[in-house]
This record gives sequence, C-alpha cells and structure tokens, in this order.
Amino acid sequence: MQATRRGALIAALVLVGAGPATAAPQDEPRRPQIPDLGVETYALPNGLEVILHEDHTIPVVAVNVWYKVGSKDEAEGRTGFAHLFEHLMFQGSQNLEGEYFAPLEPIGADLNGSTNTDRTNYYEVVPSNALELALWLEADRMGFLLPTLTQESLDNQRDVVKNERRQRIDNVPYGQVQERILGALYPGDHPYHHSVIGSMEDLSAATLDDVKNFFRRYYNPNNASLCLAGDFDPAEAKALIEKYFGPIPAGPEPEPIPTRVPTLDVSVDLAITDRVSLPRVYLSWPTVPQGHPDEQALDVLGDVLGQLDKESRLEKAMVYDEPLASQVFAYHGADALSGTFAVIATGRPDGVLDDLVAVIDREIARLQREGATPDEVLKSQNTTESGLVFGLQDVGTRADFFNSNNVNFGDPLAYRDRLQELFDVTAEDVRRVANQYLTPDRVRMDVTPGSPTPRPPEVASNAARDVEFVAEDPAIEDAFDRSIQPGTGEAPEFSPPPVERRALENGLEVLVVSRPQLPILTMDLVVKGGGALVPEAKDGVAELLADLLTEGTADKDAQELAGALSRIGASIYASAGIEAMTVSLSTLTKHTDDALDLFAEVVLNPAFRDADLERQRDLLLAGLLRQRDSATSIADNVFPILLYGESHPYGRPVEGTLETVPSITRDDVAAFHSLLFRPNNAALIVVGDTTADAIVDRLERSPIGRWAPGEVPAFNLPEPAPSPAGTLYLVDRPESAQSVLSVGEIGLPRDTPDYFPATLLNAVFGGQFSSRINLNLREDKGYTYGARSGFSFRKGAGPFSAGASVQTAVTAPALSELHRELVEITGDRPVTEQELADARGKLVLGFPGDFETAGSVASQLEALVLYGLPDDYFTTYQDALEAVTLEQVREAATRHLHPGKMTMLVVGDRDAIASELESLPFVPSITLRDPQGDPVESADGAESEGGR
Repeated sequence: MQATRRGALIAALVLVGAGPATAAPQDEPRRPQIPDLGVETYALPNGLEVILHEDHTIPVVAVNVWYKVGSKDEAEGRTGFAHLFEHLMFQGSQNLEGEYFAPLEPIGADLNGSTNTDRTNYYEVVPSNALELALWLEADRMGFLLPTLTQESLDNQRDVVKNERRQRIDNVPYGQVQERILGALYPGDHPYHHSVIGSMEDLSAATLDDVKNFFRRYYNPNNASLCLAGDFDPAEAKALIEKYFGPIPAGPEPEPIPTRVPTLDVSVDLAITDRVSLPRVYLSWPTVPQGHPDEQALDVLGDVLGQLDKESRLEKAMVYDEPLASQVFAYHGADALSGTFAVIATGRPDGVLDDLVAVIDREIARLQREGATPDEVLKSQNTTESGLVFGLQDVGTRADFFNSNNVNFGDPLAYRDRLQELFDVTAEDVRRVANQYLTPDRVRMDVTPGSPTPRPPEVASNAARDVEFVAEDPAIEDAFDRSIQPGTGEAPEFSPPPVERRALENGLEVLVVSRPQLPILTMDLVVKGGGALVPEAKDGVAELLADLLTEGTADKDAQELAGALSRIGASIYASAGIEAMTVSLSTLTKHTDDALDLFAEVVLNPAFRDADLERQRDLLLAGLLRQRDSATSIADNVFPILLYGESHPYGRPVEGTLETVPSITRDDVAAFHSLLFRPNNAALIVVGDTTADAIVDRLERSPIGRWAPGEVPAFNLPEPAPSPAGTLYLVDRPESAQSVLSVGEIGLPRDTPDYFPATLLNAVFGGQFSSRINLNLREDKGYTYGARSGFSFRKGAGPFSAGASVQTAVTAPALSELHRELVEITGDRPVTEQELADARGKLVLGFPGDFETAGSVASQLEALVLYGLPDDYFTTYQDALEAVTLEQVREAATRHLHPGKMTMLVVGDRDAIASELESLPFVPSITLRDPQGDPVESADGAESEGGR
C-alpha cells in the first residue's frame, strides 16, 4: 500500500484507440477507433455511484472503490491523514476481526490500495465466487470501521507509515526532492503544498478523535465510486450491492475545492547535496488541471520533448548528440486542482548541471520557435494508441480506469471524448502550449554529490479550511445479520489457455497461445544462456548486448528504428537475465507484418556500432554508480557474491561491474551474440490474436525463417564455494535512516522434487502479506514497511533469501526476530495445517489471474522453455499444489532451511548498529564489506572483522 507522490511519475491516462499508421492530411482530423467497453451505471439512494462492466474471459472479478479524498483535503496540522487511512482500512472492522488480508489471501485475491493528492483507492481482484465476500468487506470498512479503530491500531499503522517514509524518501537517493519542489511550486495555503505522505509531526500529534473525524467527513457512500469489472451476473451483483452498501447512510457533502494553478512571478532556484554519485536537475512549471483544453497538447509536448524513447528531442540532444546526460525525461501530469510540466536530467560523473540546463533551454526554445513536426505528433498519438488496448487487458486495470474517468470527469466513459481531444492535437497546438507554459519562471532544483543536506523543519499545509466536528452517524439498520461472513462456495473452474507447440525448419521452437479477445500480439524470443555464459572478466557483456540490440540495425540507426516502431505504435525491448536473454515485441495485429520485419532486424542484424557501444557503456557505468546510492541495490548486488563467490556465474552481476564494463569491446558483444543467438538455442513465444498456423506461416516467410542454426553452447555450472556458516557481513552506509537486512543460503534448482512443497513453505514464511515474517516485523513490531522471502529457482541451485528494510534503531532486534522465525519454522513451531491451507488457497485460487494479459501468459510460458517443463504443466499446476501434504512442507523446511548456517548481510550505519549486532548470540563475528562486496581492509592490511 503506497502513496502515489505528485510529479514522480506521469499521471497519464491510457487513452487510445486503434488509428491509422500514417498522418492524415492536415485538413482531415484523425478519428480514433474508440474501444467498445460497455458499462452500466447507477447510484444508490445514499449517493454511492456504481459502475458495472462484464467480462467472462477469466473467472475473476475486480472490486474497485475510489473515495474522493486525498492529501488535498487535509487541513493545517492534520496532513498525512488520507494516506494513513489507506493503511488503517486494512486493519479490520466491526464484523471482521484482524487483518483485511486474512479472508482474502487464502482465496487467491490480489488486493491493495493507493493514495494521491485527489483520491484514495482500494481494490481486490477475487475469484468470481468470492464477489459477495469482497463486497461485504468493502462495505464493512466503509460503514463499520470506527468501532474497532483503537489507539493501538492507530499507533501501529502510524509506525508503518513512518517506515514507509524512511524506505521511500529518507533512505533513497534524491529522496528529499519531491517535498522541496512542492513547497516551492505551491504557496503555503495551496492544497498541493505538502506531500501525500504528509508531515510525521502531524501524524505523531494526531489524536484518535482527529482521525475518526476525518473518516466521518470523507469515507461515506456519497463520496465514493464503486466499480465491478469481470465475471459476474449483473442482477446478482446489484442485489448484493444494495444489501451491503444500501443501508449505510450518506455523510456530509464535502465542500468542493476549486481548481487553482499557482503563478510563479520569478524563477526559483533550489540546491541540495545528497549521497548520490551523479548530479541531477529538476525543472518544473505549473500548468493546467485535468480536463483543461490544453491538457492533451501539453501531454504531447511531454512526449515530444522527453518521452518518445530514443527520438525525443532531449534524449537525442543530451544522450546521442552530446554525451551530457545519463538519463533525461520530460512529462506533463495534470491533477484535479493544477498540473505540472517537468524535465528531469541526470548528468554523468563530474558533469556540470548548468550545461544540461543550457541544452534543455535550447531545445525548448527551438520547439517554441519552430514547433513540433506533424510526424512527432503522430508518433505521440500512436505510441499512446496501442497503450489502451494493451493496458486494458486485465479487469483490475479496467475497473480502475472506469473509476478514474468517473471521479475525474463525471462519466466512466469520458475517455471517448478525451480520445478525440488527443487526436485533435496539432503541431501548432504543441508549439503554442510550449510558449504559453514553459516560461523562464520555473522551479529549478539541483542535486549534487555530497553529504546529505539536512531536511528542513517539516511544514504542514496552511490550507485555510476549518475542521468541523462531524457527529457520529446513526446506527445502521440491517435486515440481515451483517456479522456473518459470506462464504465463497465452490471455486470456479479454470482451464489455462492451451499451448500449441510448433517448430520452424531451422529448429526454432514456436509456442503459441491464441487469444482473439483483443487485436494485439506479443512475442517473446527466449534465448537460452544469459549472464551465466559470459566469459570471466567480461561481466556486463549480456547487459550491453541487450542494450545494443535496440540501438540500431544494419539499415537503421537508433532514432530511425525507434521512429519506425512509434509510427505503428509497436515496441521492442531486450533484456538480459542470468540464464536467458529475451527480446519482446508488442504490436497491434493490424501492424503484424511491419512489426515482425523490425523484430527480425533487431534480432538478426544488430549493427553494434562503436559509437553506440561507447554511449551505452558509459550509460551502463552511470547506472552502476547510481546503484551504489541505494542501500537496497547494494544489498541486492552484494548478497549473491557472499553466497556464491565472485567466480560462480550466480555470484557475478549480469550488469557487470565498474571494473569489467570499461574493457568490453565490440568484438566481445558480437561474439556473445553469435554464441547465443541461434534458432536452435531459442524459442519464440507468441500470444495474442493469431493462430499457430497463421503465425508459423508468417514466420517461415520472414527473415526469422531464414535464420541459420548453429552450435549450441553448453550450460555447465560449477559447484559454488559455500560461504562461512553463520557469518554476518556489514556494509557501512553512514547516516542511513534504515538498515537493509538479507538472510539466506544457497537454495534449490527448478527441477527439485521439492518445488511445490518449497513454494508453499515460502508462502507461509515470507511470500505473502499474511506471512509469518511480515506479520511479525511489520504488523506486530512496526519495524518495517514490509518483510519478504523467496526461493529463486534456476537451472542450478538458486538462492533462498529473506529480508526487510528496518528502522536503524531496531536493526538488531529485527535481525533477531528474522532469525527466530527461521529457527521456529524449522523446529518447534512448524507450518500448521491452517497456514498450509491458506497458502495453498492463495496460490491455487489466484492462479487464473496469471493468465489475464498476453504478457503474463508469455512470462508463464518462459518456464516451459528454460526448464523443459511439459506442455500440460499449467493444466496440472493446481492439482500438484493440492497434492502437497503438511508433512512434505515441514520436511522441506528442515531439509532446505538451515538458520545456523545462513549468510547474513546488513547494509546500514555501522556506528549506530554494529555494537548491538555484535551482541546477538547467533552472530559469531562481523565482517566488513564495501558496496561492491569486496573486503574492507583494516589499517594493517588485514580484512576488517568486528569482535565481541
């Protein structure tokens, strides 16, 4: 459950339809082909707005509630309340004792919530037989939360929110920026002046009465929108909605807050230092609220300047033409009261931010003078075009989409008009809004490397809104016993989509899943090998190969390739993993032939130009430097080295290191491509609106069908050298607000007979919200925002790890609790029958949700390719989980978890935590490592080790 912070991401609606691939004449406006998304809307007498959308493709239903309350509705001295309630409303209600997750996770539900400036959202996607349960739960926390809201639960979730702040703001690079920009962009009496997460001082000072009063004002049916999307019967759904929500009385009508765009009379310059490796500059301008006639043109402006991947004006100028930036983005985000246009540019080591700003200003001035081209506008529209079809594959996203349109524009189908507004944008519109809004008066924030600038005193919003006391609601009168939790009945039957396996004449395996519901196609070329086959001292070759595949082909440079893709709204991405490389294509089916030709160019004819290699190598090195800024990234990189050693493929980072990447040559990359990219060493997974016969025929006639086979590289893994038993390694990160804990050992390969018992064991221990370690460290102790564990199953024995980011002050107690949980689950408190049943339910009943989107289906099929699983694996998956016994899970725990032999890693402030860590009875000694995992030597040259 996280707060969505303003300006961190584009708050872009996925508003597109299928349109033409070429620009229409300027006197003929483009007309989007608006997707036919049918809804039924009505309102209950108490004011609850209801949206129903049927889709019986998968036996799941999304229940999505938007409350029209966000951080903008908070008054002076009471900030952070909306986000706090996002957490409190998962703590149970009058008729549900305990966590909201407890009845839902065992039936396979996906649930969460989020908060932003303008609304708070709660959702659950459940098997269709659990619709009544989900509605009962949502209604109970709407109408019956306050009777069970205690000082204890308030204090607990206040601690969770503070941990979230530490994890997301205080302990991350550039974490202070957002709040400082908001404070400068919006005056003190503006509702957007403070961040969504709010003031910790305000939260600490909040009384139980303060919090309850906020709930009575805003969390009422007349201030909410409920959407159901998926597999349900409308008549039954209406009856259930009336039954559970109808008796809840309306609350006070919140006073509307008028739109208010701030005015900057002068440019505001801010500067801080932070524990970062690369300098970064943020430029922000106030713009327009949602629904303003200029919103869509500003969105296109953001695309043209900094969102069209390699073709955007700033990317081309600052990354390709001049090597000034390692990253650059521009975007426009509009909210209910105001909007922001932002440019964010990250420099290179020793870069000068004024040089970046000079280029940004030059490109903005050129666009203001010359305008965008019709082709750039077309690319922006077509790039957004395919996003709707791909983005609305799953019912959870659709439910949120309808609620967004309803709350923001008063109509769940408002996207139809907004689609047309997007397609009506012209190049001249883009030039006009660039001149009107991107003025010299803006907020500039510089962040440069150095000791972190102290955070300023917290300043709450001074929004002049009185907080009136709201009387308690009258008792709700029901004609039924609301205390009885609804049952779910028999689970709906689900048959995974059948997989058709074919092979081209050159040996390329083709796995096809036909999904004709939407006119889209996803292709994943899975090439076996990946980082595990990289030669020693060449770590980073696989990552650079993936980066360079989309940097241009023999016939097209990077901009030409990106332009050809955006004109048809298609995308190609390449990624490198430890045991495989993947090249993915997404396209509307009407562009299949053109997209397939571009896909073949990328796979078969990459250029590997020296200039591209030099640029991508520098960008990769900059990325490796950025990883050192993050405690979580340090832990993620160092822990495998400690488990496997630097010489084992599983201990070597796929992205490479600062030492290995500079020596990689073009010949290294080309040789690695030649080694792996063979049709008989790969498989092509195709999911979407096609058939096996049709796509195989197309492939045989394409360059992919003429791809020549070759020798397949051997995949041989050496035995890892085990790390010393029970060792605790410490990476010093001075002044960290949190410590990152990682505990684990070398685990299991994918072909282990214990795969299913170990999977269920992990679900109980740390694989879900209701797991032992999360309930302990987060919900009971308040040490962390979340604790997790997992087995990483690979061809060889992958790692098992458990961990959390915890407050610095409780590092030792948190590590002690983590160790105790490991000891108990392997000893005198083994997995119980109820825990197994709940975990099994989560995995079995949640299984259909893994097949909602073309991309998720393709990801599932990758396991068939990499691990040689049978084609009927998915049809037997649920039965295999059902067959696991309690004794098998308990045996898996004792056989595969060894608390006394596990490696422990802590990344945190050594001065603050070392002495307490040394006192733990299960820590024989502490060994210091640097952020790259190398030993830290003492003054006499010996490896530094802490004693008792």
